[in-house]
Amino acid sequence: MDRKLPVFATLGCRLNLYESEAMREMADAAGLGDAVIVNTCAVTAEAVRKSQKEIRRLARENPTSRVIVTGCAAQTEPERFADMDEVDLVLGNTEKMSPQTWSRAAIGDTEPVQVDDIMSVTETAGHLIDGFGRQRAYVQVQNGCDHRCTFCIIPYGRGNSRSVPAGVIVDQIKRLVDRGFNEVVLTGVDLTSWGADLPGTPRLGDLVRRILTLVPDLPRLRISSIDSIEADPALMEAIANETRLMPHLHLSLQAGDDMILKRMKRRHLRDDAIAFCDEARRLRPDMTFGADIIAGFPTETEEMFENSVKLIDECHLTWLHVFPYSPRPGTPAARMPQVNGQVIKDRAARLRGAGEKAVARHLTAQIGQSHRVLAESPTMGRTEQFAEVQFSTPQIEGQIVEVQISGMADGRLLA
Repeated sequence: MDRKLPVFATLGCRLNLYESEAMREMADAAGLGDAVIVNTCAVTAEAVRKSQKEIRRLARENPTSRVIVTGCAAQTEPERFADMDEVDLVLGNTEKMSPQTWSRAAIGDTEPVQVDDIMSVTETAGHLIDGFGRQRAYVQVQNGCDHRCTFCIIPYGRGNSRSVPAGVIVDQIKRLVDRGFNEVVLTGVDLTSWGADLPGTPRLGDLVRRILTLVPDLPRLRISSIDSIEADPALMEAIANETRLMPHLHLSLQAGDDMILKRMKRRHLRDDAIAFCDEARRLRPDMTFGADIIAGFPTETEEMFENSVKLIDECHLTWLHVFPYSPRPGTPAARMPQVNGQVIKDRAARLRGAGEKAVARHLTAQIGQSHRVLAESPTMGRTEQFAEVQFSTPQIEGQIVEVQISGMADGRLLA
């Protein structure tokens, strides 16, 4: 009789998705059978509640399975999950990436809570998975964060910043290209801090140029979220000169008002963000930007909020991730004067509406243009600028195809 494989549920960021895939491989190698593994997110209080809701749902649907909870929320609030009747095992973010953890879990030789001090971790191993999805591969190059933004609990879930050595990263990308991946995405918690803890303190731009030089057969390299104020000269040079580096950057902006940025303890002001976007577009005219923006941060007035809305046009933002602020216990912002909940909800809706208009403007401008598109499925792919494209005829999954854009509908391009 075939062994029943674990069920995985992942909440939160791309890094969590990557780590879930690494856990899947370790759990499979260990022979772990009937189990539900929930990789939680702690970015907001609502994310923690969603994690708990998902645990209860999966426990109901898999009544005979052991329930194992891990991820950032398990790291920061292990007791909350250990106290849930549905939960059998709680693992911290360090423990979840250890093959020994899964070997012990497979034979039931575990304490119910295994969560150590994440701040004591000094290394990030390069988790050598073969990539996930059949179209693009995600490679973790960094973990943790040394900054302490007043709204953010993530450093306490991920620890301080640690980098994977460049040689390990290059070797992994070579293997992925040999397996047929045409696009690789570099991912981490605070990507622009990569290298600060390595010998010689290289920067992210050095890593990008090294990958593109040493892996000449890699067609497309993409960078996930970056902190624009930490973009180094080598990265800007790569943006200008490396056509295999995709013209799409997701920026951790969070707000467009200087006072709110200071109260968030961000390291940039609105003019810094605008100057970066102007320079990136000067170097690479086809560059597009996504951005994280928080609506209703404590003390935010209507005028302050409008500065965030204006930033969409001033930075030429296209793809927005809008977060309605919710107080996160243990963060300084949770102790600041809060904005009314309905006001936060309304401001988030207005930001999303402005974002939808920005997407529509970008898509409309692509009609009649030719684009190289990575086919994520026979019917759908993405341009170099990350716009979604619906194909009129089936394409080979994972291949890069040249298409003519004939129109747009429902937030995607038609080809």
